[in-house]
Amino acid sequence: MTSKQCHLIKLYFQDIHVMVFLGFGFLATFLVRYAFSSSAFSVLVAAMAVQWATILNGFLWSYPSDWKIQIQLKSLVDAELCAASTLVAMGAVQGKTNPVQLLIFALIEVTGFVVNQWIIKTVFQTGIRTQWLYSIVLINIFGAFFGMMTSRLLFHSEMQTKHEKEKVSRTTGLFAMFGTLFLWMFWPSFNSAQEWKTSVICSTYLSLAVSAVTAMALSALSSSKGKINLVHVQSSMLAGGVAVSAVVTSTHDPWVAMTIGLCATLLSSLGFRYLKDHLLIAFDCHDTVGVLIVHAVPGILGWFAELILRVTKLNYTIAVKFAVYHICIMLVTVCVSLIMGVITGLILKWSFWKPQQYNKYYDDQAYWEFPHLREHK
Repeated sequence: MTSKQCHLIKLYFQDIHVMVFLGFGFLATFLVRYAFSSSAFSVLVAAMAVQWATILNGFLWSYPSDWKIQIQLKSLVDAELCAASTLVAMGAVQGKTNPVQLLIFALIEVTGFVVNQWIIKTVFQTGIRTQWLYSIVLINIFGAFFGMMTSRLLFHSEMQTKHEKEKVSRTTGLFAMFGTLFLWMFWPSFNSAQEWKTSVICSTYLSLAVSAVTAMALSALSSSKGKINLVHVQSSMLAGGVAVSAVVTSTHDPWVAMTIGLCATLLSSLGFRYLKDHLLIAFDCHDTVGVLIVHAVPGILGWFAELILRVTKLNYTIAVKFAVYHICIMLVTVCVSLIMGVITGLILKWSFWKPQQYNKYYDDQAYWEFPHLREHK
């Protein structure tokens, strides 16, 4: 590895480090009585995921040569990508699981994600550049479906109605916006990791810019009083970055990236307004943060946008082969994530882990000391 490549990897490590621990750490702090747990448990889960991913990646990629796990800056970057997928998945079960359950959740999610990446590379014979691109895109899709399936298995009958603590305050909403902005600012370099091309950074930034404007506008337009919903904006302004991550190597015109960002935000905004409640009522699937809307839907949109952009530039035979190849990777990823989510949900339901009671959901007092609330003897 040349000195220039080492420098680029170092810069990328710094960026993804901020995204994982600051961005995702504060993104879910919007719950009025669960801010401590949201931020601290995100750090706990990410730290565990990084360590476990380093071991699994080192084992799978060294097999069957020397069985030695190489610890390098590149391996830490790969591990933090796995941690990012875990934090995406964690959003679906936020506030409904205790720390021990979250650690088990992280270990199984990372295992599933790493195995899925290994399948894609070995079965579909993806190159290094293509593998990296798929990793960036599938972080969102795999994590979202894994989290949703786990949440479905952990569903509680009393969750048919909104929990009294599942609301936002001015302070927690501000901290959540802080995390959203960190993700929004660092997403361009996140997508451009492989070669740091200027065109990739520009495409991602323009898509995110369109998402921010569209999210604000749709939030105001969908309100009967014409007011902006902060949680609505937070859930939609990242959609463009998620969607365009799949097409960064095929997008050569700014308007394409901006159009994808616009469509992704439209779907995310409408999903936040209508789909989230429908999932709860129709499928008994509670999504605390809205990972299906923020990560899965834009990710799938971007995936098929990439398919269309590529197919239109290829001859018929190659286009058909690429379409089958592209769709199969998506189907394998969704299947692996759902299967691993079912396994995780079944394991976390065991009473051995002492799961939370419903009245303790979204409450910091179950885990943290609050000196001002102690009884004075």
